[in-house]
Amino acid sequence: MGHGSKALGNLLKIIAVSLVAAAVYQEMKKPPNEREWHGKIANMIPYDLRAPTTERFRERYWNPEDPRLFTEHAFGVGWAINFHTLYQRLQALRGEPGAPAAEDTEA
Repeated sequence: MGHGSKALGNLLKIIAVSLVAAAVYQEMKKPPNEREWHGKIANMIPYDLRAPTTERFRERYWNPEDPRLFTEHAFGVGWAINFHTLYQRLQALRGEPGAPAAEDTEA
């Protein structure tokens, strides 16, 4: 790994730690009975710091009911990939029968 990629890796780590710290700070500013441990940083970046559950993993990473490609992480800060939607979109690109048309899917 070159010097530039190491610096980029370090920058990404700093950003990740900063986002987690921002999420914790946002929750700690609330009264204890109002802390939910999930929401959005600056109304933009999703976070979920609750203990992960099998249901939440299924809902975020393989959800046929959700047409979004990017969903909130089941645990952590940022976005996850709905692999069901990704699979459907790849099928549509390959023109496989039964796949939704590419224009029928939403990000």
